[in-house]
Order: sequence, then C-alpha cells, then structure tokens
Amino acid sequence: MPRTARRFENLAELLEHLGGIDPRRVRAWPPLGTATEQDVLHILDHEESICELVDGVLVEKILGAMESALALELAFFLGRFINKSDLGFLLGADGTLRLMPKLVRIPDITFISWAQVPSREYPAEPIPKLHPDLAVEILSQGNTPGEMRRKLAEYFGSGARLVWFVDPQDRTIEVFTAPDQVKTLTERDTLDGGRILPGFRLSVKRLFARVPTSRSRKNGNPRRKS
Repeated sequence: MPRTARRFENLAELLEHLGGIDPRRVRAWPPLGTATEQDVLHILDHEESICELVDGVLVEKILGAMESALALELAFFLGRFINKSDLGFLLGADGTLRLMPKLVRIPDITFISWAQVPSREYPAEPIPKLHPDLAVEILSQGNTPGEMRRKLAEYFGSGARLVWFVDPQDRTIEVFTAPDQVKTLTERDTLDGGRILPGFRLSVKRLFARVPTSRSRKNGNPRRKS
C-alpha cells in the first residue's frame, strides 16, 4: 500500500488525521513531518516515553500502570501457550514494527508467526519490517475511537490476521478478524486464538480479575466510544 506525503493547513487537520488525539501527545520536535525511525529509537533509548511514527510525526503512546499490568498478564498466558506450540514469538510494549514506510507502530502485545521469519530467529533489526499476525491494544481513556480505527486499518492493511482491543473500563475484548468484522466478548465469554493461535483459550473474567471496577476508581468516568 503506497503512502504519499500529506500537507496540513493547520494543527487541527493534523490531529484529525491522527484520529482526533490529544495535541499533548504530538511531539513538535523534530518538526512535524520530518521525524524518522532514528528519532523513535532515540526516544526509546533516552526517555521513559514511547513514540510511534506516523507520516513523519512522533506520537506518544499512552502509558499507565494498570494497562501495563494487564498487558503483562495477557502476555504471560499467550507466552506460555506459544512456547508449547512453537508457532512464533511475542513482542512487548516497546516492540517496534515498520508496518509501512514512515509508519512505525508498537502494539502493546504482538504475536509474529515463524512463517514471517523462516530462520526461526528473533529479528536483529531494531525496527524490523514485520507485521503482527496478532496485535493487542490495551485501551486507555486517552485513546480516541478515530485513533483506534486508524490503527485497526493499518494493522490489517499491513497483513495482520487478528486484532484484540482489550478494554479494562468496560471489561470487554473486541476481537477483530477484519476491520469490519468484530465480536465483543464480556466476562461471561472465553477468549480464543482462532486460526492464528489454535487451541489458545482464556477466560475473560480471569484476565480482568484484578482490574478495579469503574465505581472503585478515583478518576471514575469510563472512556466513551463513538
């Protein structure tokens, strides 16, 4: 999928292009439209922040303790299954991927099958040209619907076959097999790996067992979807 450079008349147009995100997540330096993969790596090496690269713009990922813990919890169950099945390997929340030119995304959890890596060795490049077979995003209050729709299209456009949006606020998991094909799981359901990770099963209730309910959170208001 070819990508051409876009010009924006103002910051509002850029923010809309990025999915209506908070402007505080957009790095003004390097100048908008000029950032590179090396800037992504520099931030990873020298700061506590993590930035993705979108059309030459650095966009900070939203980080939170609860989301991080939930990602590690899910990665534990996935990793245990993948180690037994030897279907591929996982990347964590700082695992950079070049989905397309000028597009570096960092899912909270990424599964990559050995079919993409015939050597069956971990990639040596800091930002490999690989796509998620499964991409997992742990949603935060600051993630906008537009941002997530854009990520969904990019993941599937690059070759992903399965995407999970894990929502600790609603205690649900949206399972996408295509950008327009989704099933929402609640705590009454069981998450499975479908054709990507055949045999993987995990109770949604078990995954969310240590996530506080909305009423017990000090900041209260759950993220609203549109």
